[in-house]
Amino acid sequence: MRCFLALAEELHYGRAAQRLSMSQPPLSVAIQQLEASVGARLFLRSSKSVQLTAAGQAFVPEARMLLLQAREAMQLARDVEQGQAGSLRIGFVGAMLYRGLPQMLRPFQAAHPRLRVELHELSSAEQLVELSRDRLDAGFVHTALVPVGLSHILVASQPLVACLPHSHTLAQRSDSRAPVDLAELGQEPLALVSREVSPDYHDRILWLCAQAGWLPEVRHELRHWLSVVSLVSQGMGVALVPEALQRSGLAGAVFAPLAQTTPPYETRCLWREGRERSDSGNHAALSAFLQVVRAQVEVTG
Repeated sequence: MRCFLALAEELHYGRAAQRLSMSQPPLSVAIQQLEASVGARLFLRSSKSVQLTAAGQAFVPEARMLLLQAREAMQLARDVEQGQAGSLRIGFVGAMLYRGLPQMLRPFQAAHPRLRVELHELSSAEQLVELSRDRLDAGFVHTALVPVGLSHILVASQPLVACLPHSHTLAQRSDSRAPVDLAELGQEPLALVSREVSPDYHDRILWLCAQAGWLPEVRHELRHWLSVVSLVSQGMGVALVPEALQRSGLAGAVFAPLAQTTPPYETRCLWREGRERSDSGNHAALSAFLQVVRAQVEVTG
């Protein structure tokens, strides 16, 4: 195509060959091979001149477009190799919207404008399945245990807090930030995420209640922490939720620290071990994204 366009614009074998930094014989061979491939004569040649045929004139704009597409395809391949293009599939739990995910994505997307970042809101359990099947490049998961074969960055470690309806007696006392003893919630219906969604923390909350001396009446099991807070705000129960949910801004929900010291609620960024260094998937983009995650963790502590 480059040989054809050079000759079509110069209409002189010598000048076209010089422009292409090649000798005339291979240029002639290239034109003959192109005409054989196309199945039409593209040039009229004589000892004195070179002219485009009607077929050659029609072929010029198409050849320019094909050459441009070839250059774009090669540039795209280079950009994907360098993590500047392609797609990156990120899973997240809803609470990450209040725990730094937007602050990670904004600078990353600004630095990689041609990279398509796909966000998938999934439960922790669902993300572990998707990661194992290579349907996510990385995921933000609530878990204290990292499965074998996954690498991780600890993104957040926060305490659990009591979430109460605004009308609740404990929420109405003069000091709304006074610590709540878990034993004080013993007669209340409990709302929490289901074991299917977040088995680690479902069982941990039940264990904490048992440690406080009562067996909770689990009346509402939900798929998202935000749904738990929303239900509590409607006066339908109490809950223990991650501290970051205080930023949800849902009217009718009041948050208070717990009197007991509880194990931290941990959120991790997980990915398949070695994936950021392998040749499978968009490894360069994943590596660049993990750098942004680490930087954000350093900023937020």
